[in-house]
Amino acid sequence: MNNTPTISVQFLGTGTSSGVPMIGCSCEVCQSADLHDKRLRSSILVHTASTTLVVDTTPDFRSQMLRSNTTQLDAVLFTHPHKDHLAGLDDIRAFNYFSESSMPVYANSLTEEAIRRDFYYAFGDNKYPGVPDINLQTIFDKPFNVGDISVLPIEVMHHKMPVLGFRFGNFTYITDANYITAEEKQKIVGSEVLVLNALRKEQHVSHFTLSEAVQLAKELAIPTVYFTHISHQLGKHATINSELPANMQLAYDGLTICL
Repeated sequence: MNNTPTISVQFLGTGTSSGVPMIGCSCEVCQSADLHDKRLRSSILVHTASTTLVVDTTPDFRSQMLRSNTTQLDAVLFTHPHKDHLAGLDDIRAFNYFSESSMPVYANSLTEEAIRRDFYYAFGDNKYPGVPDINLQTIFDKPFNVGDISVLPIEVMHHKMPVLGFRFGNFTYITDANYITAEEKQKIVGSEVLVLNALRKEQHVSHFTLSEAVQLAKELAIPTVYFTHISHQLGKHATINSELPANMQLAYDGLTICL
């Protein structure tokens, strides 16, 4: 991982599957005027001087690409096949059009199956003009490269579903998890920045709570920690940040980190 060049990571979205505000909700978080409390579905953009990749294509993918002024995309990496992480894949068509090439899409076998099912029209023998041009690449447990970005997959559990986290140099990104084995935790150790999902304060069947995420971050002794995949149930951004340890805070849409 030492050969990874300087990277920039932008949070395209930091919300849970319903986003914040949630449709039809009148709670104080959903009605907040603080832009930090406006959260699209969780995704990040990772880039160097020569390579740009995105982790997950949420239902907000088109808006996220426009909002971040992204004009180049070299690959898509998927964490898992839930719709809040997968549903926007069709909109890679624009990148196909301008690059005149297929889009490398990296996923585990479970997510590959969902992509082939949900976007079946992209894999037919006689494809309709303009459908997404997808080049599926299977992720196993070994490191791989996307351009000049080294990628280390980290398998975590989202209740009973295996989900992939990723380490890019000294930056580790994990979303939709509530259990990580000791072996996979070792892949995180030594990171300078860790991103973990922290859905809410109350217990959840498939996500870390805020206190669980804080405890895990302390166990791994990561210097800087951000929490993502946040529900309106967690509370206002400013309030929760004031309760967190000095080296930990909630991520927010548009936040950019350079390493």
